[in-house]
Amino acid sequence: MAEPPPVEPAGREVRDRLSLWDRRPQPAAPLSDRQTDSVLEMKAAAENLPVPPELPIEDLCSLTSQSLTVALTAAVPESTEDVLLKGFAVLGMEDERIETAQQFFSWFAQVQTQMDQDEGAKYRQMRDYLSGFQEQCDAILNDVNSALQHLESLQKQYLFVSTKTGTLHEACEQLLKEQSELVDLAENIQQKLSYFNELENINTKLNSPTLSVNSEGFIPMLAKLDDCIAYISSHPNFKDYPVYLIKFKQCLSKAMHLIKTYTVNTLQNLTSQLMKRDPSAVPNSDNAFTLFYVKFRAAAPKVRTLIEQVEQRSEKMPEYQQVLNEIHQCYLDQRELLLGPSIASTVTELTSQNNRDHCALVRSGCAFMVHVCQDEHQLYNEFFTKPTPKLDELLEKLCLSLYDVLRPMIIHVIHLETLSELCGILKNEMLEDHVQNNAEQLGAFAAGVKQMLEDVQERLVYRTHIYIQTDITGYKPAPGDLAYPDKLEMMEQIAQSLKEEQKKLPSEASFSDVRLEDPESCSLIKSGSAESLNARHQTTISPADLHGMWYPTVRRTLVCLSKLYRCIDRAVFQGLSQEALSACIHSLLGAADSISKNKTQVDGQLFLIKHLLILREQIAPFHTDFTIKEISLDLKKTRAKINDLVSSTYKTIKTKLPSTLRSMSLYLSNKDTELILFKPVRNNIQQMFQKLHALLKEEFSNEDLQIIACPSMEQVNLLLSMSK
Repeated sequence: MAEPPPVEPAGREVRDRLSLWDRRPQPAAPLSDRQTDSVLEMKAAAENLPVPPELPIEDLCSLTSQSLTVALTAAVPESTEDVLLKGFAVLGMEDERIETAQQFFSWFAQVQTQMDQDEGAKYRQMRDYLSGFQEQCDAILNDVNSALQHLESLQKQYLFVSTKTGTLHEACEQLLKEQSELVDLAENIQQKLSYFNELENINTKLNSPTLSVNSEGFIPMLAKLDDCIAYISSHPNFKDYPVYLIKFKQCLSKAMHLIKTYTVNTLQNLTSQLMKRDPSAVPNSDNAFTLFYVKFRAAAPKVRTLIEQVEQRSEKMPEYQQVLNEIHQCYLDQRELLLGPSIASTVTELTSQNNRDHCALVRSGCAFMVHVCQDEHQLYNEFFTKPTPKLDELLEKLCLSLYDVLRPMIIHVIHLETLSELCGILKNEMLEDHVQNNAEQLGAFAAGVKQMLEDVQERLVYRTHIYIQTDITGYKPAPGDLAYPDKLEMMEQIAQSLKEEQKKLPSEASFSDVRLEDPESCSLIKSGSAESLNARHQTTISPADLHGMWYPTVRRTLVCLSKLYRCIDRAVFQGLSQEALSACIHSLLGAADSISKNKTQVDGQLFLIKHLLILREQIAPFHTDFTIKEISLDLKKTRAKINDLVSSTYKTIKTKLPSTLRSMSLYLSNKDTELILFKPVRNNIQQMFQKLHALLKEEFSNEDLQIIACPSMEQVNLLLSMSK
């Protein structure tokens, strides 16, 4: 039998390499978990392979128990010979015999090789199957890789296109943004330039010969001009700012000149038309006044729109305020030109109609000026919407014409009754009734009335001082005034006889009581002493208590106080009342002394007590402190010296001024030069007398001022005005 052929080195090398595939710790071909599971499954399947049929039966004993557990698919041969024959048949060696060891080894190698082949057939089949799958997977992988390459290329192209598209979109948005900014910038520039471009249009309109302030486009042009000036003024950083501002200001001046010219011409033409209707320019009828107001009211709509535009802008620009002031002045000048002569004529006419009735003159003159002030305010509101103090200045000037006429009359009134009635008219009827109900329109009239009232009060105080000195202090009682108690006894008899007559005629008792009341007491009741007299009249009045039975100085004092109470200030009234009561008490003391000498001391004391009680009762309603405060300082010598100095100075001016003026006229023979030289002299004299008045008012009382008798500024001015 031949020796078995040696194992091929290539197969051994393969087996060696295969043994290294999972050697640890460095496997040559590390498997994943899934691959490891597949190998284990294949191993488990290979362990259950059947025993090769060509294996001799004797060799079955050498198999492990584990190999015997596998179910045999082939039947066990009956003999070794059969097994060998089948084995050789399988190997294709049925015609060969094994005679030597070499043959045996050869056979054994073939058997071993066959067994190896049979054992690895499934593996090879599985390998081939897996290789097919591997080839398919490689093909799929190649396709997938190719697809991935295509997708990657597409993705790169997509990214390229997307980037280009985004860049284009951003570029478009940037262009749109820049376009919007440029459009806004252009509009902004155009808006700013529009103010500058309006200069030519406005200049063209203002220089047009057909332009009229009443045209529809004038006011819008004026508004546009204001907007341009306001805009340019608020942007001083613009180029050519001062040039355009000056040009626009010139346009505004032209527009203001047109408005002023039209308004002034309208007012002046209206005044000229009214003046032509009366060449004397001194109308004196109500129809003339009516015509003045009707014509002006009819002309008001022509200029009111323009004036209203000027008023609305007067607070924003000084040019409008200046034009408005000029229009105000023109309007007021025209009104003064029309009303001045008319008011003077009317006041003169009222003076001639009420020459002897001062109260009626004051009442009618004031009522006339009230209507003038109210009408002027209403007419002013027809032209203007904003007030001006110049209107009140004009009305004060017009009211001064009435004051100039009334004041000389007032300062010559000597009756206290007239002066007190004038105070009541001015204070109650004018100030409290008319002025308080319409203070806005009658402000100027109130100033004139207050000045007039002060003059009347001053005159009333002055005349009261004289009245106290002449009629109370200087009163010389008649024998009948001191016939006490004879007068009282006579009145007792009269009262007794009246009572007897009343008993006989009871139905006429009330008539007798009424007849006992003194009619003169009604003036006291109306003047403030009604409260005290009411209690006395509630009972039957004794004839001895009648007003006519009072001592004359008592009656005169009470009547004087009753007239002063509501006419002058409380402080002045208190001083006058103290002076009057002091004089009255002094006269009562003298009368009481005379009665005590003629009759008895008791009669004199009772006379004094009776009249003091009457005084206390009658002065109670005045609510005034009648306490007399006497000061021991004697200023008679000072007052006398001042009086001498003032009177001598005034006398010197009065006597030497005419001769001085005549000498100036003789030497200079030029009125203008005389006035220029005499003016500073006149001013110095006026200033010295003003300082003297201020000093006297500060250092002396009203009584001392009356004694000093310093000439008033009106008298000084009147004396100096004679030089004209």
